[in-house]
Amino acid sequence: MDQEIPGAAKPAKINGPRQLVAASIGHAVEWFDWYIYSILAIYFSAQFFPSDAEGSLVPLLGSMAVFAVGFFARPLGGLLIGGLADRRGRKFTLVLTVLGMGAGSLMIACSPTYDQAGVVAPIILVAARLLQGLSAGGEYAAGSAFMIESAPNNRRGLYSSFLYVSATAANLAAIGIATILSLTLSTEAMSTWGWRIPFAVGGIAALVAFWVRSFSVETLHQEPAGVAPSQPAEKVRMFTFFKQHPKSVFMVFGMTASSALVFYIWTGFLPTYANITVGFDIKQGLTASLISLSWFLLLQPVMGLLSDKIGRKPLLIAFGLFFTFGTVPLMGALDNSFASFLIVQLVGLTFVAAATSIVQAVFCELFPRKMRSSGIGLPYAASVALFGGTAPYVATAMASQGNITAFPWYIAALSLVSLIIVFFLPETFKKELD
Repeated sequence: MDQEIPGAAKPAKINGPRQLVAASIGHAVEWFDWYIYSILAIYFSAQFFPSDAEGSLVPLLGSMAVFAVGFFARPLGGLLIGGLADRRGRKFTLVLTVLGMGAGSLMIACSPTYDQAGVVAPIILVAARLLQGLSAGGEYAAGSAFMIESAPNNRRGLYSSFLYVSATAANLAAIGIATILSLTLSTEAMSTWGWRIPFAVGGIAALVAFWVRSFSVETLHQEPAGVAPSQPAEKVRMFTFFKQHPKSVFMVFGMTASSALVFYIWTGFLPTYANITVGFDIKQGLTASLISLSWFLLLQPVMGLLSDKIGRKPLLIAFGLFFTFGTVPLMGALDNSFASFLIVQLVGLTFVAAATSIVQAVFCELFPRKMRSSGIGLPYAASVALFGGTAPYVATAMASQGNITAFPWYIAALSLVSLIIVFFLPETFKKELD
């Protein structure tokens, strides 16, 4: 029987809604900083990687910025920072990640151009994106655990959904600010100094998120007040999660593959796909995407609450069945009209929301607390990089070979693999977290 410790300090009581706000604000800032880079790259890329620059070093650094940082920094962040969250705590790690993302944004906002500093300019840009990539990979690993451990047992699905609520809101904010600036400023002004404004905003917002998160409560260690643990805590090493829970690691990787793929296609690449296949006016894609992303945002908490009532597996099975058997006919229904594109995007994102709203809860429910962040971090980020991040390149490669219509079959095949994994997934929505 556990013994009371005289004079032992009581752990801080967790206020779920306050924790949710702290996690959501920071997550939104993280993803605003991440999205704004890709949106504004068209304005500032020539200032860092001029086409007439002499020597091979600048083009090489450009390739590193696009590929190495985007594809390798996030998995590395998931591994290193996820492990740190299991050793030092979620709060400590989340404060660190939001500061890292903000520092990266301020570096970009204040960075000199190639004309001003030569090759130093793209080096600073690559370093900033590397820092942001590490932060983004660690943010998901630590943030998922923090949110789920802060939630009441019957509301873990709802709390889980707010990771994509905040990420989608950040995407909409990034699109909105970039649109306002592009309409307000001339192309020359945007290309010379206007693009720096959103990065400065993101860096300042990160300081606000840091302040909010500093008042949150740590969720890694929540023993009852004054009660001694029955045995010493086991030291968790970097790859302990893989040795002790290989099945869970495989499930995280496999389920993320299809959800990441369809998320990046339906939220980003679909206008390009429609343009390639049916000649859709890509400029109309922005308006359609704003409508569809707003719908997608509203669906997140609805789906999360539904999973708290009926379970996680029914929603994941619905997601898997739809994209396994519905992707080919849905994408085949595209024509060059705005209405057709909007319907395809809305229908697709409805089923994407069935997965994105709850996978964080599912993943957390697969691992014990002591290795929850590290168990999620690496397999999730690696799967996103391998399948989500490469989706536009796979589609482009198929298009270059005149076989773009094979791309929906690729989505369907990957969705089938994830669907099979879901059938072996234990139902965890009523599980008590350790």
